[in-house]
Amino acid sequence: MQNDSRLFSLPRWRVTRWLTDAGRDVPEEIRTALIASLFGTLPIFAGGVLNTLSVSTLLAYRIPHPSFLLWCALEFSICIARLLVLVIAQRAAVARRRTPTDLYILLGLAWAASVGYGTFISLASGDWVAATLACLSAAAMVGGISFRNFGAPRLAGAMIVLTLGSCCLAAPFTGEPLLLITFLQIPFYLASMSAAGFRLNRMLVATMQAERDQAFRAQHDSLTGLLNRAGLAEAIAARRDGLAALLYLDLDGFKAINDTHGHGTGDQLLQAVAERLREGARPRDVVARIGGDEFVVLTDILAPAALIAFSERIVSQICVPFTLNPDRTVTVGVSIGIALAPEHGTDLTSLLSAADQALYAAKGSGKSCSALAAIDEAA
Repeated sequence: MQNDSRLFSLPRWRVTRWLTDAGRDVPEEIRTALIASLFGTLPIFAGGVLNTLSVSTLLAYRIPHPSFLLWCALEFSICIARLLVLVIAQRAAVARRRTPTDLYILLGLAWAASVGYGTFISLASGDWVAATLACLSAAAMVGGISFRNFGAPRLAGAMIVLTLGSCCLAAPFTGEPLLLITFLQIPFYLASMSAAGFRLNRMLVATMQAERDQAFRAQHDSLTGLLNRAGLAEAIAARRDGLAALLYLDLDGFKAINDTHGHGTGDQLLQAVAERLREGARPRDVVARIGGDEFVVLTDILAPAALIAFSERIVSQICVPFTLNPDRTVTVGVSIGIALAPEHGTDLTSLLSAADQALYAAKGSGKSCSALAAIDEAA
C-alpha cells in the first residue's frame, strides 16, 4: 500500500468510479492505494509518451495528409495535458489537497483513443511502413497500459479497446481479406488480457488486505481492538510537538472478578471498559491496552488541574456498574497515574515509568483516584 506521504483522491464521477472500482467490500485505504498506483511508474509513462509522439510525428512527415497532421496535433496536445495534470496531481497529493483524478483518467482514455485513431488511419492509408509503425506502437502501448493500470482492470480494458479496436475497424478498408482475422484476434486478446487483469487485481487486493490486517494486529490488542504497546509507542513518536500527557490506568478489583466469575467474564469486562474509554475519549486522544487490566489514555490536555478533572471523569465512568449479561452485573474501580511529556520523558518507557510511580501513589491513597507524577521523578 501507499508508503509515502502522498494522498491521491478517489474519483468522483460515476463513469470514472466504475472504471476504477476495486470490487465489493474493499476498504477505502486500499482503494486509495490502488488509485495512487495509476499515478506511479513514471518511466513507463515517459516511454509511452516518447513512443507515440515519435511515431505520430514521423508519419505526419511521411504522409502530410490532414488526418495524419490531426493525429500528430492530438498526440502533442493530449500528452502535454496529461503531463501537466500529472504534475499538478503529484503536488496536490504531497500537500494533501484534492487531486484531479477524474481528469487524469479521462485524459488516459483520450490518449488511448488517439493511438487507436492513428492506427486506423495508418492501416487505411495502404502505406505498409505507416501501418507497421502504428501497429507496433499500439501493441507496445498495451503492455504499458496493462502494467501501469493494474489497479484498475476495467480502465485497462477500456484503454486496450480504444488502442487496438481500430485494427478491426480498419481491416475492411485495407483491401486485404486476411486482415479480417483481427475480428477474431482482437476480441480474444482483449478477453484474455482482461481476465488476467482482473485476476491480478484480486490477488493484489487480497495481498494488500493481508498486509493491512497484519499491520493492524501488530499494533492493536486482539481482545479489545485498542492500540497495544507497540501502537502506543508509535503514536507517541508521531506527535511532532512532543507535548502530551499519559494517563496510566489500572483496574481496581479486577482480579477478584476474574477469579470469581472466570476468565470469560473477565474478558467481557475488559472489552466493556475499553468501549467506555473509547466513548469518553476526545477525538485527538489515543486509547490503548498494554496488558492485563492496564490501559493508557494519551491526551493533549496539559494543565494539571484539567488533567486531574479529566482523570476523575474517567474514574467516574469506569466505576459505574457493568451489566455483562442479563443476570450478571459487576463493579470495578480504576486508579490512574499521570505523566507529562517532555517533563517526564519523550518515549513510552520513560513516561510509563513516571506514570507507574504516580499510579502507586494513587493506589496508596485509597484507590479509584488519580495522581500526577512529580517533575523531579522524571527519569
